[in-house]
Amino acid sequence: MSNEPSPGTPIVYVVDDDESMRIAVNMLLRSVGHRVETFASAQEFLARKIEDAPSCLILDVRLKGQSGLAVQEQIAAGNIPIPIVFMTAHGDIAMSVKAMKAGAMDFLAKPFRDQDMLDAVANALARDEARRAAALSSAELRQRYEALTTREREVMALVVRGLMNKQIAAEMGLSEITVKIHRGQAMKKMGSRSLADFVLKAEALGVTSGLSS
Repeated sequence: MSNEPSPGTPIVYVVDDDESMRIAVNMLLRSVGHRVETFASAQEFLARKIEDAPSCLILDVRLKGQSGLAVQEQIAAGNIPIPIVFMTAHGDIAMSVKAMKAGAMDFLAKPFRDQDMLDAVANALARDEARRAAALSSAELRQRYEALTTREREVMALVVRGLMNKQIAAEMGLSEITVKIHRGQAMKKMGSRSLADFVLKAEALGVTSGLSS
């Protein structure tokens, strides 16, 4: 049986034109169970489709042909939401500040301590896992909302505005019992057991601005 981590588990991408460094980082990360892919150039990495799994990128600042900072800009322009850990043997304060301002997770000077690299990767993967969880939660919330009927959406928006069932009934020209039914169905579909949770989910979806006018 293979001891290789299965697809879908976190993956660390390493881009460095120094083969010995790629091998060293690869061995270090695999020694603690990480799945790793290495690339000798930014072009190779950018041509690779990022897997649907928590991930991070270890990127050398000085690459042949272009700088790691330029690659960081390309990644941002391509809306690739991957945390970046920079490493360099020639870094300076200005360069590291620029990288961090552009969203880099960490900036390690070579030679770095193994534990510093492992800590940086752990933090980067944790951030990406949190981002993915938030995106999944948002997508699920939107899917639930799209399952609501037009009436249920209207009631939801009016509930968020603070209206009571009686007021909602008057505004919509419905009976109060009908409003109660619509509200109950909407809360059930949204997975809300309390009015407070129902309102929070509505606000997260922005329904107040979209439906209350």
